[in-house]
Order: sequence, then C-alpha cells, then structure tokens
Amino acid sequence: MNEKNNSYDLLIIGSGPAGFTAAIYGARGGLKTALIGGAAPGGQLLQTTEIENFPGFQEPINGADLMTRMLNQAKRLGAAILQEEAVKASLKISPFAVTGSSGTIYTARAIIAATGARARWLGLDSEKKFIGKGVSGCATCDGFFYRGKEVCVVGGGDTAVEDALFLTKFASRVYLVHRRDQLRANFRLQEKIKANPKIEIIYDCVPVEMLGDSKLKTVKIKNVKTGAMRELNLTGVFIAIGHTPETAVFEGQLKLDEEGYISTDEHKNTSVPGVFAAGDVMDRNYKQAIVAAGAGCMAAMEAGKYLEAVNSN
Repeated sequence: MNEKNNSYDLLIIGSGPAGFTAAIYGARGGLKTALIGGAAPGGQLLQTTEIENFPGFQEPINGADLMTRMLNQAKRLGAAILQEEAVKASLKISPFAVTGSSGTIYTARAIIAATGARARWLGLDSEKKFIGKGVSGCATCDGFFYRGKEVCVVGGGDTAVEDALFLTKFASRVYLVHRRDQLRANFRLQEKIKANPKIEIIYDCVPVEMLGDSKLKTVKIKNVKTGAMRELNLTGVFIAIGHTPETAVFEGQLKLDEEGYISTDEHKNTSVPGVFAAGDVMDRNYKQAIVAAGAGCMAAMEAGKYLEAVNSN
C-alpha cells in the first residue's frame, strides 16, 4: 500500500461541473488545490451526447468535451487532478484525511463534497443500450431534442408529472407510465396533467423492454395486474423515478436530509466546519450543470474565507 501523505489547502471529491468549478476557483484563489475525480473524471455528463443549455457555447457541445475543457482549465490554473476514487474520508478532526483507491492518503484543511447523485434507472438490459440514444434521466436537459415526436415518462411522483408537463412544450404526445393505479404527485399537479390533452396516463404498467437499432424506436410495457403487453412506438423515454446521492464515503460523518442529500446552509457549509458541499449531492431540485457549477464556485469561495479565518487565528 502506498502510504505517501499528500497535503493540500483544499481537497475536492467529485469531478462533475461542481467539482471542476470548485477546483478552478480554489486554484485561482491561491489555494493548493486537488480534486479526486475517479478513473474517468467528468461525472454524469460523460454520458450526455449534446448539451445546448450551458452558457458560452453557440453550438451544442458533447458532454465529454465540456468536461475535458473544465478539467484542462483546472489543471492550467494549478489544480492537481487525481484519477482515483475516494474510498474513505475521516472528517472528525482537521486536517481532514481522504484515502484514495491506490491507498494514498490525502490531507486538507478544507474539503468540498461534490460527488453528485446518480439517476435511478429501471435496470433493464435493453435500457442500458439506449442511454443517451433515446433514454434520458433529465427532461429539462434533453426535452428540446424531441420536438414534434412521441415520448414517454416513467414514474408517478411530482418529478415525473412535472417532466411530462414540461415535455408537452416540445413533444406531440407524452405517455406517463406508472406502475400503480394512482399517481403519487400532489393534487394540483394531478389536476394539470389530467387536463392536458397531449398526455395519456397509463396506469398499472411497467416497461419491460426497449427496442431499436442505433436509437430507440419502441418500448414494450406490461400491465402488472393482467399481464397484458402493449407497444409504444416512440423515440424518447424519460426515467423519473428519483436520484440517489453519492454519499457513501461520508456516511455517519455529515448530516444528511431525509432523502439522503448532504444538508448545507446558504453558504454551502455542512454539519462539519471546514467541509462544504456543492452540486447534485446537496441539490434535490435542479440537477442542472450550470446550477452545480455555480454551487461549486460558492463552495470554493467559502472554503477560501474559512481557511483565511483559520490562518488568522
């Protein structure tokens, strides 16, 4: 095991837009900064083929290209990019310690948790084939690409209903597929969706297979009560059954909310002084790259203020 100790002012865990933006601001602010980004830094945007809503790009940009630009910008400004996983964090006393998958122990007086949240998928083998090719976990991100086409949303909670309503701005027809006989969304949202002529709610059904060649063309759904099968010919499926925040490395050390997201105040402070959080790991609502990037900026600026105060005492 490599027991070499690497000491930094600021250590960022996570390499999505929040993590890289925090690294950019930390390094530019004069802090000795490192980012633990995994074997393939870039986060969930590595799976996104086209991004049209990140400011500064007149033409759509591939998610992997955007993250590569952020990575190179952070490196140019002096941040160290560590291509390994964070497997253990010790946040009881400062300086904090984080162990990487190589066995290397990194220490820092300030930490930013930017580990993100993963979309919950259905778990179908055929679903994996079409992620980014007709299957999406973000209606806000990808809805624009389905103008004039038929799509479906899978889920029955507030997010699923909101996604279905949002997609009617672009799609010609939206199916909402829910495995129960009634929606879980709040009453007002249910009123809206039932009154929208573009939406068909399909109760008691679950997707069982997705078909197509290079892109999605058909979704097979099964009625859980009768076993009856139905095929929906469409080009887009939006999975809206929730997200799981990536907080395993912080388990038992940081306060989490009832859904498992890291709890922060308006300054991105967590329950441990000197530890901050940014991006989807603490954001239950937006799940947008630009919002995560803004939170990463805030967290890095607050970390800088924290370290300055600590140094002056």
